[in-house]
Amino acid sequence: MIPEDLKYSKNHEWISVTGNTGTVGITDHAQSALGDITFVEMPVDGKEVAEGDEVCSIESAKAASPIYAPIGGVIMEGNTEVESAPNLVNESPYGEGWIYKIHVTDLDELETLMNADEYDQFLDRGE
Repeated sequence: MIPEDLKYSKNHEWISVTGNTGTVGITDHAQSALGDITFVEMPVDGKEVAEGDEVCSIESAKAASPIYAPIGGVIMEGNTEVESAPNLVNESPYGEGWIYKIHVTDLDELETLMNADEYDQFLDRGE
């Protein structure tokens, strides 16, 4: 099940924000394109990132891909469950397969992201 409050980046990351804490993962579309996830590099806790910065990476049998920050902030923690069981990203990309949490420094940046309908249209255009 996909939570309704998610926002999406053009790089196929999603973010859900409660207060100033954002939870970030990759979309179902992204995990499907990658195939079976074999490794997730965890981000550096405490690192300050801007929107679009590379935070960490993810690998599958098919490819390696960077994971970007959908908005700016400070990395709070990586998902250690995913670190030890990377297939969680395939099995539950919007649930237990989240990648990292970020302390959001500017909530207004959420307005630059797509909602679910806009993301679906983005995918339909083949972007």
